[in-house]
Amino acid sequence: MELSRTPDLLLRSWRPDDLDGFFDVYSRWDVMRWLGPQPRRAVVDLDEAAERLARWVQRGLDLSAPQGLWAIVPLSAGAVDGVPVGTAMLMPLDDETGRTDEVEVGWHLHPDHQGKGLATRAARALLDRAATAGYPRVLALTDLDNEPSQAVARRLGMADEGPTDRWFGLTMRQFAGSSTSVQR
Repeated sequence: MELSRTPDLLLRSWRPDDLDGFFDVYSRWDVMRWLGPQPRRAVVDLDEAAERLARWVQRGLDLSAPQGLWAIVPLSAGAVDGVPVGTAMLMPLDDETGRTDEVEVGWHLHPDHQGKGLATRAARALLDRAATAGYPRVLALTDLDNEPSQAVARRLGMADEGPTDRWFGLTMRQFAGSSTSVQR
């Protein structure tokens, strides 16, 4: 499923045939060091990548757009599709009591594609879709020392609400914004 397209960026569902690109992103410690609960670790081989990708594909089928784990595909002039270089996500959040009313926007990028505005543009597209879908508030959660992701949240106009222990059993920096008030 295609969620959003601009002349230079496509957000679409991950597919089983994206395995090589998925492995290339998530086998890297410099990506995985920021993702998920502890202990964090990189994907070690194609079999593990295939299992994880299958779970992500299924998770996408279980959520209603714009929620999901969306493949970030940079597009060159005239390209229709390509190899994903990361993920933009809009996901429901659970805390120790279960499902909450909060949603999280997030991004993961292959190191070769960081620093080019892809994360900001992908997250902005998701925030636009969240506003259209009626989400009143969207969070971005980062490790306390993940300055590049914090910079993306600030570029999006999200307010730094400081550290919180509410999510994932970790102390994280929480950014929040009305899905309609983020900067364009």
